[in-house]
Amino acid sequence: MPSPDFTTLLLSWRDGDEEAGAQIAALVYHELRHRARRYFTGERADHTLSATALVNETFVRLLGGARVEWKCRAHFFVVASNQMRRILVDSARSAKARNRAYRQWALEEEEQARLSIGKQNRKIDLLALDEAIERLAKISPRAAQIVELRYFGGLTEQEAADVVGVSVATLKREWDSARTWLFGQLKSAQAPSTAAP
Repeated sequence: MPSPDFTTLLLSWRDGDEEAGAQIAALVYHELRHRARRYFTGERADHTLSATALVNETFVRLLGGARVEWKCRAHFFVVASNQMRRILVDSARSAKARNRAYRQWALEEEEQARLSIGKQNRKIDLLALDEAIERLAKISPRAAQIVELRYFGGLTEQEAADVVGVSVATLKREWDSARTWLFGQLKSAQAPSTAAP
């Protein structure tokens, strides 16, 4: 008997089939871990999360969270990407509260170039990035979703275009525009205040 396809497994999992959930975990664990490792490229050695811990926490949230009306494999990765973003942001907020300083997260070299930050191994304040994405979502929900899928989810241009329901050319234009906008937001957030004391 052939194994069920991913969407069938998702629907069974949604309906309470724990074995289907275990099969999904086995199918996507390594891919999610690979994507999670990208977040930690160049990360400080004292961070509290590892790629494995991030993926494990993502599954804990997916299994224990609100019931999701799964649609397909791409939808699974949209939800998983969102959870990974939330976990990273929660971790950054926790570190900020403990240390009273912003926890910095490194972008991998490829993403540094894509966000036009350069290759000076600068750190990105994940909380500032999250706030900028929230502001972007108010202006263009689709652009914010594209950022989440490409940056946090690690989806390829084609995968993200399929999820959003646009052509690859449209996705590229909106991705470029969103990166430029986010870079401006992050740059202005990092600029020292020139106001008189």
